[in-house]
Amino acid sequence: MKIAKITAATATTAALALGLAACGSSEPTKTAEPAASGSASAAETGPKYAGKTLTVWRLGDSNPAAAKYMEELNAEFKKQTGADVKLEWIPWPQVNDKFAAAATGTGPDVTEIGNDQVPLWQSQDALAPITDIAHAGDQAAIPKNLFGLETIDNEVYGLPWGAGARAVLYRADWFKELKIEVPKTWDELVAAAKKIQAEKGADVDGFAFNGGSDANHLLGAFAWAEGGEYAVKEGDKWVGKVSDPSFAKGFETYTSLVTEGLSGKSRLTQNTVDIRKRFANNKVGMYLTAGWDLPGIEVDSKGKLKGDKLAFFPLPSKSGGEAPSFFGGNDIALWGSTQQADLGKEYLKLATSKTWADRYAKEGGLLPIYPDTLAALAEDPVQGPFARAFAKAKAFPADPNWTEANETKAVLQNAARAVIEGKKDATTALADANKEIEEILNQ
Repeated sequence: MKIAKITAATATTAALALGLAACGSSEPTKTAEPAASGSASAAETGPKYAGKTLTVWRLGDSNPAAAKYMEELNAEFKKQTGADVKLEWIPWPQVNDKFAAAATGTGPDVTEIGNDQVPLWQSQDALAPITDIAHAGDQAAIPKNLFGLETIDNEVYGLPWGAGARAVLYRADWFKELKIEVPKTWDELVAAAKKIQAEKGADVDGFAFNGGSDANHLLGAFAWAEGGEYAVKEGDKWVGKVSDPSFAKGFETYTSLVTEGLSGKSRLTQNTVDIRKRFANNKVGMYLTAGWDLPGIEVDSKGKLKGDKLAFFPLPSKSGGEAPSFFGGNDIALWGSTQQADLGKEYLKLATSKTWADRYAKEGGLLPIYPDTLAALAEDPVQGPFARAFAKAKAFPADPNWTEANETKAVLQNAARAVIEGKKDATTALADANKEIEEILNQ
């Protein structure tokens, strides 16, 4: 097994379009004989696994809805296979170290994993191929374009479990109190943020700046809205694009959240978790996130913030229309060192069967991976904004070294701080960042 070159953290990326037409460009060319769907297969082999225990990792902090889901999923798995499940929740701050240690030592049998992390950990031999179950049974209905980052050298290393898009979460009760209309343009968003600050206090972020480990979800939305890209592959070489004028326009919008006073200058390194906690404590009016933050907000606010006090709208683009969302999604994968591959595959098939994958998405604030279930959400008052944002979704460079640029070295986060703090002008900061990104991606 290879030594992990870099660490990984966030959960999120898939290649999904709202129409969910299967593109087939990354469909494996070799597959095993079709397997039965999760329930039937597990039921047939159940007695074989009686007395065995499967170790499963879930990422993030547990909450009542997630705990209930996992309890019921694992009970069904035991009913069908006879096997027990040892479930471990890995808090986000510990995911880096846990994955890196497991890649060179003892890991789980099955793990939840962000789609964008699959190329990285596959390159470290940390994931086992699961091509034989990827397009059979219920899983045959999962659109093939969801397997773009999971398919490497014609082998599949992760099964989509739930998709994700981001939209603006806002204090609907504050909007009602202050007579603020839901913003449809960037200027309206700025005006709403300033009114919130004027009424709720200078220490409140009208629209929170994310400069932490997941900052590029926000920066990317602004940059993509202007036609920008992070990097493109030309032949066998990555060419950085963050110094291009289109990306620079989005970068300017991103840094303006602080330079124009919508978010506090003392909080340049806060990530979504930090922002969520401030939001729950009445210190943020709006920020970019997804439905999975709602249970944490309810807990952090001691039950005060929930229901109709909160709502979402698509992020407006400064140049007009709705900004693209980041391609989001969580996978479930078989760890490379497992000694229980067959049993692990039974768990993957059950978890990603239509019944359980739909529940995973709906109860976890994600978008479902099965087309008919997703289509039904288009007009949903809660999920509709995510579905619309996802129609324009884009992804980061599909390279295992992107994590190093995005998280480990925080290239663009550092560039933004340098500009905001007056240490560099934007042109210099982005030129330096572009050079660094190229060096990292072309290692």
